[in-house]
Amino acid sequence: MNVNDLKTYCVGGAVRDRLLGLPVQDHDWVVVGSTPEQMVARGFRPVGADFPVFLHPDTHEEYALARTERKVAQGYKGFTVYTSPDVTLEQDLLRRDFTINAIAEDADGNLIDPYGGQTDLKAGILRHVSDAFAEDPVRILRGARFAARFGFTFAPETLALMRKMVDNGEVDALVAERVWQELARGLMEKQPSRFFTTLRECGALKKILPEMDALFGVPQPAHYHPEIDCGIHVLMVIDDTAKCGHPLEVRFAALGHDLGKATTPEDTLPRHIGHEQRSVDLLKGLCERLRVPADCRDLAMLVARYHSHVHKARELRADTIVKVFDACDLWRKPERFAQILLACESDAHGRTGHEHDAYPQAPYLLDCGRAAQAVKAGEIARACPDKNLIADKVREARIVAVEAVIKSA
Repeated sequence: MNVNDLKTYCVGGAVRDRLLGLPVQDHDWVVVGSTPEQMVARGFRPVGADFPVFLHPDTHEEYALARTERKVAQGYKGFTVYTSPDVTLEQDLLRRDFTINAIAEDADGNLIDPYGGQTDLKAGILRHVSDAFAEDPVRILRGARFAARFGFTFAPETLALMRKMVDNGEVDALVAERVWQELARGLMEKQPSRFFTTLRECGALKKILPEMDALFGVPQPAHYHPEIDCGIHVLMVIDDTAKCGHPLEVRFAALGHDLGKATTPEDTLPRHIGHEQRSVDLLKGLCERLRVPADCRDLAMLVARYHSHVHKARELRADTIVKVFDACDLWRKPERFAQILLACESDAHGRTGHEHDAYPQAPYLLDCGRAAQAVKAGEIARACPDKNLIADKVREARIVAVEAVIKSA
């Protein structure tokens, strides 16, 4: 049997991105009129656990048999799948999320677009293909991600359906791993703030990220641009990290750096506690709930705790700067400290009219860090007669090195 005699169609993101003039990363293929046995006979290798998906014997791209789905339980896994040679291409496309993803292309380059995807693509609209959209809560997250990537707006009926899904509790069935996967991808899009504003608009942000949702409507401290609230500030910071092309760890730190400001108004805080500590506490719970990877979690918690120190770097004594270096483990993880400074710079840019300001704190602290790192800890250890005093002697030398930078700055 010949592979080329199959009735195959390119579908989904590859067709969409080509029509948008964007690079095509991966191809998804649908096979109509075939069976698993016929696919295997042609050399395809089965890999699908939940429905028939096969790897092409030469290209190793994924080919899925045309299928329909039926909702049988809550959550994004609560489906039964039906595949048969009599399932049509139009039926397969009907189960897809948005019309812009329900366009197919045949082997001759002809487009099959039964649900108006090209029209919505040209208009920049995200519209659900059918009411089956409501059966999969992950589609809310995907829609938010597409809004962040393409800048598209939602059709009113689609946004209404998303709100209904939230009200009906479908979002509550999302598992942590899938939420984090979509959140991480959303943060890496061109305008990640759109991911969060979409979730907020349909009510899902309160369910998925209540710590962030609570920031909206909370005024900034009086000395810190009160014309935007804490939620808008965080969105501006996240978008700045995207504009600068920063990695996921920095973007997630931007998301979590000010969570504590929503707990208590800044001017009523007891003196012994600040929003930084509350941000750390809230981040810890959020990261445990969503099973956030350790590298993202650790950077975010350090930024939440020390971003105020970084902003006030020129006001800090040398011993305080060395304490910050110790807490951030500059000695073993200098690259991570550099990422902390990137997140803090974006935080400084997250204010109206300050989006392009210079941030001298970063080079200043890097200079201090290089001076402290240049201290020869080994030589100090060998010269110290009391081994119990080595750590103190090294720290004192680092403070002296930083003081020299402060005096010369």
